Amino acid sequence: MGMNDMVRFFRQMTGKLGSHIYAGMPPHLNPQKMSFLRQLQKEMKEGNSLDCPLEELPVVVFDLETTGFYPEKGDRIISIGAVKVIGSSILDGEVFYSLINPEIPVPTDILRLTSITDEDLMTAPQTTEVLLKFLNFIGSSVLIAHHAKHEQAFMKKFTSSHLRFNFEHRVIDTSFLIRLFKPVVTSLPLEQICLECGIEVENRHHALADAKMTANLWTFYIKKAREQGYRDLREVYEYLSLIR
Repeated sequence: MGMNDMVRFFRQMTGKLGSHIYAGMPPHLNPQKMSFLRQLQKEMKEGNSLDCPLEELPVVVFDLETTGFYPEKGDRIISIGAVKVIGSSILDGEVFYSLINPEIPVPTDILRLTSITDEDLMTAPQTTEVLLKFLNFIGSSVLIAHHAKHEQAFMKKFTSSHLRFNFEHRVIDTSFLIRLFKPVVTSLPLEQICLECGIEVENRHHALADAKMTANLWTFYIKKAREQGYRDLREVYEYLSLIR
């Protein structure tokens, strides 16, 4: 094999290897985005939030608006809202909000409930784009949500289907802290439990407004937990395991 033939051979092999390295990637994700997702996955495995003092605990409180309740049956996310919190302090400047184009018709009752229009959604960014921005916003933080199973189910489904990313963030329901004071608490609507705690209810079913109300609810109970002597999440988990 002559020198020119060898050069051509190695160029061909390099191209083939490169295509194999990225063969499993979604076509819309470039190597930089895939690297970010891999690094985030690594941080999730290494992180430990259980022993962080409650007053220093960084979390992201978030809310999703969706076309329905069942992601496995075709329901989609139409908006995400989130706010960062450290301990009992809400970081008002650290917020995230975006509509998402669901690419399917949205039931009229959902549009009416959320005050989102078809026109809003038609011009909204695609799911993949918004999920990447949201993951960049939250990093490896603990996540908080009201009725968290709903949010967790949609995040698991759509990060997997759109990003091939295993969503392994710790997601804590607001009832986690509430049960310290109301052991038999039922699953109350956000507006009802906010009113019971003296938290103003405004723009209900807007993802960012709901995230902010949930953040107020979380910080309300963080303060109560600290007043009762709880130092970190581990102590809360240990106590709740005894009363189940």
